[in-house]
Amino acid sequence: MSTQMLTVACQGAGYFARFHHDAWQRMENVSLVACCDTDLSRAQAVSSVAFEELGAMLDAVTPDILDIATPPDTHVASVRCALDAGVSTIICQKPFCESLQDATQLVEAASAAGVTLIVHENFRFQPWFRMMAAAMEAGEIGDVQQACFRLRTGDGQGPDAYLERQPYFQRMPRLLVHETGIHYIDTFRYLFGEVHTVYADLRRLNPVIAGEDAGHILLGMDQGVQALFDGNRHLDHAAETTRLTFGEALVEGTRGSLSLHGDGQVRKRSFGHSDDHVIMPTQPWAGFAGDSVYAFQQHVVSHLLNGTVLETAAGDYLENIRLEQLVYRSSAEGRRLATHPD
Repeated sequence: MSTQMLTVACQGAGYFARFHHDAWQRMENVSLVACCDTDLSRAQAVSSVAFEELGAMLDAVTPDILDIATPPDTHVASVRCALDAGVSTIICQKPFCESLQDATQLVEAASAAGVTLIVHENFRFQPWFRMMAAAMEAGEIGDVQQACFRLRTGDGQGPDAYLERQPYFQRMPRLLVHETGIHYIDTFRYLFGEVHTVYADLRRLNPVIAGEDAGHILLGMDQGVQALFDGNRHLDHAAETTRLTFGEALVEGTRGSLSLHGDGQVRKRSFGHSDDHVIMPTQPWAGFAGDSVYAFQQHVVSHLLNGTVLETAAGDYLENIRLEQLVYRSSAEGRRLATHPD
């Protein structure tokens, strides 16, 4: 285990960026050395070395890692600024850019510069999904045949929807899939392998927003698994806070099933039995959604210091963006699409 200290600078000090800052500040082998935000006072609340502009920050400090936690329309310019400044590792929040073309160009530019470009995709690092993956790997529910995640955030009703935390959600022309569903496309790929077919039916329920806020996405995956994302930002689920798990999941195999509950509990039921039992109890997790931001950022640190395999390199993440595009196309055309047609 390396004892090297890594330095991190953060761009962004808004609602979600605070989870990034908190996670970095809890790591023993990381030093958060600077922060920038268009609102200087917010950056100053994070670090004594604070700036309004990214370029000015990177002129003053050369961090080992730049962590970009800003809205999607800033990502291209921010990554290019970091590349020009010679930052060796760049983490960029998702949605990673606003188009596949932009994302591909950034991946190519980073590769040419020898820079490690990583997408901040933390949902696959939520502890319940890691537990489910381990149980499936151990064969505890046999051959998996189908899975479902029911997104029920309960924050999408009325004229004030999203204004408290992330008001730009109201203006996004693509919301449910581009901003939220992409997490579960990635998580399904982590759990079940690659996607072969896509069918989607999306809709907008709240007239005050620009994008879609409900819909179904059915993914045909490796080994014949069918995975359903059932998303509705208007409805909630049984939980003290709907933003712990964001919904409920069920994974079914030939020897049993795994269920995720709104309190973060994972339960297992064996085939042919009516009762189930807890394999992951609810816990007082710190941070965001089971402390998944910390887990993701620690994963990046482990890669940089110890050479462990990196799961969310931007080049690999391009497939999620391709799948997102297919989802929107499938919904518009009303038909199932193959990811790699003959």
